[in-house]
Amino acid sequence: MFKIRIWAFVLLLAGLTLGYFAGANFVKSDWFLGNIGYRLGLDLQGGAHLVYQADVSAIEGVEVSESMEGLRDVIERRINAFGVTEPVVQVQRSGDDRRLIVEIAGVFDTDEAIKMIGQTPYLEFKTERPEEARDVILAALEKGEQVSEDPYFVPSGLTGRFLKKSLLDFDQTTGEPVVLLEFNKEGAELFGRITRENVGRRVAIYLDGLPISVPVVQQEITSGNAQISGKFTPEEARVLVRRLNSGALPVPISLMAQQSVGASLGGESLARGIIAGIYGILAVALFLILRYRLPGLVAIFGLMFYVVLVLSIFKILPVTLTAAGVAGFLLSVGMAVDANILIFERMREEIRWGGNLENAMESGFKRAWPSIRDSNISTLITSAILYWFGTSMIRGFALTLGVGVLSSIFSALVVTRFFLYAASFRQNRFSFILYGAKHREPEQ
Repeated sequence: MFKIRIWAFVLLLAGLTLGYFAGANFVKSDWFLGNIGYRLGLDLQGGAHLVYQADVSAIEGVEVSESMEGLRDVIERRINAFGVTEPVVQVQRSGDDRRLIVEIAGVFDTDEAIKMIGQTPYLEFKTERPEEARDVILAALEKGEQVSEDPYFVPSGLTGRFLKKSLLDFDQTTGEPVVLLEFNKEGAELFGRITRENVGRRVAIYLDGLPISVPVVQQEITSGNAQISGKFTPEEARVLVRRLNSGALPVPISLMAQQSVGASLGGESLARGIIAGIYGILAVALFLILRYRLPGLVAIFGLMFYVVLVLSIFKILPVTLTAAGVAGFLLSVGMAVDANILIFERMREEIRWGGNLENAMESGFKRAWPSIRDSNISTLITSAILYWFGTSMIRGFALTLGVGVLSSIFSALVVTRFFLYAASFRQNRFSFILYGAKHREPEQ
């Protein structure tokens, strides 16, 4: 019993620490860890909503989808480079039209958002700068001088305009993924000259000013067909192909609509949701105490631990909270209570059958586990399917629901268990009253 109470005390301290972490930014932002806030989505925080029309008329039918995915990837990278978190960039198809929907939370100036996104992706190949010139630039940078030139690579004149397309393939000897490049006639001549002059040296491939691959030239290539290999995983090779094609098959985009989304509607929804959640938790707490008495009181502590644990996870991961995500979290609170009720009902049954308190608690957790396990697994499966196939709002709901369900299992089976055992005392004729059940003496 002493060890159990020590563990319960440790969990209580952990809960207080998590509670501080979860609510520090609500008190004072200059407190320790107070600068770590929750990440709010467009509907709760507001931001910019932009709609672009993509011109895919110059691209063949089978390559349109791949080009649009490459464009989406490029736009996401551009926005992320500005430190914007969790932008929503989606490709929308309507007949033969392709549109790009961009939502940037926290950016209310649409002109600034438009500058972030820019225009058509720009792909270029660069060769290594001579060592002497590189040292001069690096020395200037060390002195704090403003130098706009890249110290390591210089433009070669070969750009995405000369690249016909890129493909994913697998090496016939090793079976490893490789990336194939195919240049047009003019590009083949340029690439042949570059490889002839840079055998054994690096040639960097830049997309929007950032390097996406830096292969080493093994030999002169004059055929216009090249191969990049480098211990890629299939997914890494696929991403590189997509980025190369976004520059090789540029998709011009034009702004169709722009809108600055205020947070008033989302803020009102969030405030109402929080108030509803507080009233709901208070009502549930009152029910648990009236119905189950001491176990109900213990369950409230377990529920509080659960709430601060989930909120801390949302901060650490971090999870972007939308109105749908908050709804998923509140729904998981109800499921956390369900697990406690299943355990307490099994305990009451054991007491009614004549069992002592210790056996009733042990039996309560043991008999309730299959029901808790099956119901939570079915919810987790549903959450996984929603996350896999859903769009951004649905995925947020599925993610918060899934995190909440996993946390509720831990809260009900570990936290509540330790608290309940730690709060138990020597059994007497009145102790069963605190557990809300009538004890029947076993028949002799």
